[in-house]
Amino acid sequence: MRHIERHRTSRIGWLRAAVLGANDGIVSTASLMLGVAAAHASQSNILITGIAGLVAGAMSMAAGEYVSVHSQADAEKADLARERAELEADADGEKRELTAIYVGRGLDQALALQVATQLMAHDALGAHARDELGISDTLNARPIQAALASAASFAVGAALPLAVATLASGNNLPYWISGTSLVFLALLGAVAARTGGASALTGAWRVTFWSALAMGITAGIGAMVGAAV
Repeated sequence: MRHIERHRTSRIGWLRAAVLGANDGIVSTASLMLGVAAAHASQSNILITGIAGLVAGAMSMAAGEYVSVHSQADAEKADLARERAELEADADGEKRELTAIYVGRGLDQALALQVATQLMAHDALGAHARDELGISDTLNARPIQAALASAASFAVGAALPLAVATLASGNNLPYWISGTSLVFLALLGAVAARTGGASALTGAWRVTFWSALAMGITAGIGAMVGAAV
């Protein structure tokens, strides 16, 4: 029987985009609504602000994530094309380069040369992509996947404070939005940390602290603007 292992590094691509999107969705939407609420806006205006923030934020996250990850993918393709050309021009030199990498990792010269020879005979470009450039199938850039994950997770995150603002009303609305949003963020930080193999408590505290700071600053500015107007 083949021993199958599942490593957390296989989750890095979608996990990073999903956590970033959901966290940003909650923080930015809740902060927007708190800022408007602090300026003494009506509940309908607060909801309109939240909906606009959800749509604009999801589109912005998708576009930004696609562009940034696509830039990474373009850089990887350019490096692979250059490596392919170098292999065609000087295969022996590339073999020595790969051998030196394995020697640096602890193999003796003879074994390193043997490993480099066999790997290059099997897949020369793949061997250099992994061991020289650090490019692998697990960690390579996937722009479409990252964009969709970011947009969807942002929308889900933004929907949470929006739902609270729909159900709550009156002078307690800002407290409901901020309180429930911090609870959502703490849970998100804990789940993300556990999924990545880190401490759930540390992840929850880290996300909650910085999110509370962001919402507090936005609410403070909204209150000052409202008082000035």
